[in-house]
Amino acid sequence: MSLQVEKLEKNMAKLTIEVPAEELEAAIEKAYQKNKGKIQIPGFRKGKVPRKMIEQLYGKEFFYEDAANALIPEAYEKAVEECEDTIVSSPKVDVTQIEGGKPFIFTAEVALKPEVTLGKYKGVEVEKIDITVSDEEVDADLNQQRENNSRMVTVERAVADGDVAVIDFEGFVDDVAFEGGKGENYSLAIGSHSFIDNFEEQLIGKNAGEDVEVNVTFPEEYQAKELAGKPAVFKVSIKEVKEKQLPELDDEFASEVSDFETLAEYKEDIRKKLSEKKEQDAKNAKEDAVIEAIIAEAQMEIPDAMIETQQRQMVDDFAQRLQMQGMNLDMYCQYTGQTPASMVESIKPQALKRIQSRLVLEAVAAAEKIEASEEDFDKEIEKMAASYQMETDKVREIMGEAGKKQIMEDLAVSKAADFVRENAKEKKAKAKKAKSEE
Repeated sequence: MSLQVEKLEKNMAKLTIEVPAEELEAAIEKAYQKNKGKIQIPGFRKGKVPRKMIEQLYGKEFFYEDAANALIPEAYEKAVEECEDTIVSSPKVDVTQIEGGKPFIFTAEVALKPEVTLGKYKGVEVEKIDITVSDEEVDADLNQQRENNSRMVTVERAVADGDVAVIDFEGFVDDVAFEGGKGENYSLAIGSHSFIDNFEEQLIGKNAGEDVEVNVTFPEEYQAKELAGKPAVFKVSIKEVKEKQLPELDDEFASEVSDFETLAEYKEDIRKKLSEKKEQDAKNAKEDAVIEAIIAEAQMEIPDAMIETQQRQMVDDFAQRLQMQGMNLDMYCQYTGQTPASMVESIKPQALKRIQSRLVLEAVAAAEKIEASEEDFDKEIEKMAASYQMETDKVREIMGEAGKKQIMEDLAVSKAADFVRENAKEKKAKAKKAKSEE
């Protein structure tokens, strides 16, 4: 195999890859052996038609496509290894010569990793983030815990906002019941607006045992087109009224929902955890702000193909996470009204930011000679082994040298992020103007 690299504009390159004629011939023969059992010609038993006979009848190029598909991946992989530049996109492949007895030649247009010229990256100024935990935040967390531990209790009174009404219902349009408009023993949270129009409000003030006619109008953009914009009547029977009861905020509550015996201890633990979370959030926000400032000072020309590859990778990663939740990308698009194409386009700014961040941090690591050590790698392997519940030796074996190289690069980038964050200068945020001044 031979390789020629032609540099193009905007960090693009065209690789011209030539595969020897004998390898092409072997690939054509392999394609013939693979497909001969599917070809029937009068006078020959199935699978026994000579290759020359097939090529005479259908043309010499009959097996070319399968041969090319077999040769391109391996030849391209070897070319990537030989190429002195780092390729950062999927290839756009074009076959330029395929003919028996001659070398197989194809081109691959790819994006090359851009060079980065750093501006200021040490001592970058960012706004200091307040991490003080207020009493109101502690109380809000406590109240959320009360909500989480609330219970629904049947009451003998009229329906009020915030209650749950257990109902039977059936909907009619022009006195005709419509599909999907009927339910029994349905628990409807009043004020949740989970039913259309002002359905829930019309139940307020009614009691268990009452029958109510609820009049609503379907939205113009309603998903069932035959109902969109039409008035409807729901015949509703209220079977039960339930109200939410919150536990008392006292020592007993604290001992039931935590490891502490008193409310005071529990509140102190909440404050501590909120403070830790704020510290971590502030650390992440500071890092993001520093990297954003470094990107603004840096110079780099990112090829479109590199961004497109990152977009596709992000969508693929998202699709895998959906599968782990029992959903696929088509279902998600159906629920959200998106298409795979619109999703790819919507994440373009995020993909660009991810590329820029990685590039400037790699440049900082190179400038500061920041590298990951074998000890860093061992610790990362231990984390991965614990996460996947595997032996560390097995993780190393699966990973191989290519995987190790990638992890070492990732660790160096992580260290570079720590470096720029720790070397940044924090300044107090400007006080907001009073409304009267504005």
